[in-house]
Amino acid sequence: MLRRSILRWLALSLLLCGCNSSSNSAGDAASGDAAQPQTQRMIGASLLNLQNPFFQVIGDNMTAEAAQHGYGVTVLSADDDIVKQGHQVKDFIVSGVSAIVLSPCQVDQIGPIIREANEAGIPVFTVDIPCYLPDVKIECQIASDNVGGGRQAAQAMIEALGEAGGKIGILHFRQAESCQLRVQGFQEVIDAHNQSSPAKIEIVDTPEGGGQKAVGASATETMLQAHPDLQGIFAINDPSALGALAALEKAGKADQVTLIGFDGQPDAKLAVREGKLLGTPEQFPDQMGIEIVRAIVAHSKGEDLPAEKLIPTRLYTQEVANSEATTN
Repeated sequence: MLRRSILRWLALSLLLCGCNSSSNSAGDAASGDAAQPQTQRMIGASLLNLQNPFFQVIGDNMTAEAAQHGYGVTVLSADDDIVKQGHQVKDFIVSGVSAIVLSPCQVDQIGPIIREANEAGIPVFTVDIPCYLPDVKIECQIASDNVGGGRQAAQAMIEALGEAGGKIGILHFRQAESCQLRVQGFQEVIDAHNQSSPAKIEIVDTPEGGGQKAVGASATETMLQAHPDLQGIFAINDPSALGALAALEKAGKADQVTLIGFDGQPDAKLAVREGKLLGTPEQFPDQMGIEIVRAIVAHSKGEDLPAEKLIPTRLYTQEVANSEATTN
């Protein structure tokens, strides 16, 4: 009798435990489903160098615009290093991002990196620095009209040097496609001017300015030693232009050499207002950040995209600055 009661009690206990276990599992599953967040779509961006405020503005505006469309953004600095950029893209691929945005460090070497993303089925977009390699697929490129900006800079230089003409130098950054295009536009206008005007402008040197203030300063010092009669400098971005300005001031030649930058960064615009820079073709990195995200969203919806969208530059001069001050 006692044995029968014990067996009955054990059976009942097992039944209750089984019911409770099943009930809890169902409840856990239900609560787990309810609490499980929807996976957020992510954009991976490897930008040229976030130490340059220009790219920081692009990244910040990408992040803000993406949030409005339900995307998150991981913005990384490639630090001008193509190997580092390659590792960043590999990480993006492994993490399964929805799209990859690049400002290529070296356009002639970026091909294998982009192809990895292509083979993984992840759409690739470029911002600021375009890539025209034939064996890669890029959905859309958002950039300034760099050729047009270079032409604006050249026209400003021609007007500044006037009837005398003179010797000028270009602070280059050859590894960036965008800077190659700026120099192309600049060279086109100078060449056309020299064909039709007696006031010849001779480009006597095109040293590497590195796109950075310190490198631009060093290159300018060397250029001034080789060409003490230099009368103008076109720098392919504002950091190198500000470096050139520091070198000119150190040499006591800031008022003898016409200096033009490119970007429209706050420090350079201040230098323009102070009369230290003649001008800078102003880019709009905020628009770039917004437009690249909108292109990604449109692509995700199957919409047709242009291969390239160019945003015009504006030559920022003292006249523009004064006009804005009057308006405000």
